[in-house]
Formats: sequence, C-alpha cells, structure tokens
Amino acid sequence: MEPFEKLIIVTKKTPLEELIQRFNTREQARFYLEHMGASFEEYEDQHHTYVAALDAVKSALPQDMRSQFVDRSFLPTFLFGERELVVTLGPDGLVINTAKYLSTQPLLALNPDPQRIDGVLIPFAVNQAADAVSKAVRGQFQVSDISMAKATLNDGQALYAVNDLFIGQRTHTSARYRLRFRDRVEDQSSSGIIVSTGAGSTGWFRSILAGAGGVVASYAHQKSPPSLIENYRFDWSARYVYFSVREPFVSKTSSAQIVLDRVDEGESLEIASHMPQNGVIFSDGIEADYLEFNSGAIANVGLADKSVKLITGV
Repeated sequence: MEPFEKLIIVTKKTPLEELIQRFNTREQARFYLEHMGASFEEYEDQHHTYVAALDAVKSALPQDMRSQFVDRSFLPTFLFGERELVVTLGPDGLVINTAKYLSTQPLLALNPDPQRIDGVLIPFAVNQAADAVSKAVRGQFQVSDISMAKATLNDGQALYAVNDLFIGQRTHTSARYRLRFRDRVEDQSSSGIIVSTGAGSTGWFRSILAGAGGVVASYAHQKSPPSLIENYRFDWSARYVYFSVREPFVSKTSSAQIVLDRVDEGESLEIASHMPQNGVIFSDGIEADYLEFNSGAIANVGLADKSVKLITGV
C-alpha cells in the first residue's frame, strides 16, 4: 500500500453558524429564535461542543504531514487525491455526503458530539483521534466495504449514492417515466422512485416499507405485518440494491405493477424520462447536487462499481 501524502478533514457548519449566515448576525439569530419561543442556548451549546472537537482534532493531527480542512459545501467540486486519507468530523450524514465523492480513499469518521449524534457510521470518538489517525496514516487499519448505488444517463453523466437515489420531479407534481426491469416494461406516474443500498435500508427504505404496511393494514382493519415492518435491514456490503415506487397512480396511461424489487449485481433498472422539465436525480438527500432528468434522458440504475472504504478499526 502506497503511503498517504496528505490528510483531508471534512467539516460542516454548525446549526448556529447556519443561523448566523441566514440572519447576518448572532444577535438577530438570537432574537428570531427567542421570538419564536425556541432556545438559543441549545444552538450555542452545540456550536461550542463542535468547536471544541475541531480544536481537539487539529491538535491530534501529525505535525509532519500536510493537512487541509474542507467544508461540506465544497464537496461536489472538490478533487480528492488517490494518496489522501479522508477524515470526517460530523454526523452520519457528513460521512455519507463525503463518501460518494471518493474512489479508493479510505475514510476515517470521528464523532464530535456523542450526546447528540447516533454515530452508526462513526466508529471513533474525538478523544481517539490522535491514535486512530496516527495508525491509519501508517496503514494500520481495518475497513468495512459499504456498497453504493449508481445512476448513469445516456449522455454519460453519472451520480453515486451511499444511501439512496431519488428519481422524479424537483417539485411535488407527478413524475412521468417508462420503467423497464428484466422482461417487464411499464409507463408510470408517481411521486418518484427510491433506490436504496444496504446502508440506506435503515432510512428511507425502512420508512417506505413501514408506511406501506401501515396504510394497507389500516385500510384492511388488520395489524401491520410484522415481517414487513421489522425485516427491512440488509447488509452494508450487500451486492444488490432495492428500488421502490412512491405513490404510483393508476390511469389510462399509467400502471402500478412494478413497484418494488431487488436489483442484483450485474442487473440494471432502466428509467426513461417523460418529463418535459424539472425531472431530477439526486442522491443521499443532497438536492443541490443532481442530474437533470428530462424528456429524452434514460437512466440505468443499479449497484455501483465502487464501494466506500470505511475504517472501522485501527
């Protein structure tokens, strides 16, 4: 393994910083929150905790190695080098947002605030940073592979997802498209299609199954099927993804027979846009980073050819 040449530490603005950005000053942000009956102290406490964690990480970095701090907002245009070790300091969402822009670089995730952040994808606390980074830069680490999804358009553009891909309308109007999977073809009108990985199976995918099971059970005056509500999870490293169609509408020109299925490695779900405008594909909840998906565009969606290399032990 080639030695690392540089550390890239990915950070994010705190909720307080985002508020100040919105209202221009700290005082105006405080006035707005307190006027609305919210606690400004909670925002300050989160901010101070994150800043303290950031200072601790800066002190823990090797002094003989180059490092660069990058805010999350720059990720869509930031170019990661092949011999860089990437470190995130933030919630699980920051890990996901960062991971989809990596190729072969391993990712070391640090939890800045264990009291508030679940840390499902964050194996290390900030007080472990010095030891974890020191060992990681020497190549002394274990990784877990996290499978990703990928959407490729007929013009060559591609978008990766660690959790989910959304294919549909930018607005709340119906998405119209032709769906082709295996030997079945169907014109649909819906609220969009969700493609979920194993890492995403505990998020949007779980919500879709829980909602569908609850609606059907309530309408049929039955208890929700436990297997549907509870057996949603599949492995991070699973070599398949699931697609699900949200709120499909049946009409003279649209059907709802292909609404959920598993796309195995080597397979592809084909979606041809019938939307003159506002059609989009975005990943992991980041609407600002998207592919246009209007009439004429055809997307092939399935398992990505790369995976996230999450450091889980040193």
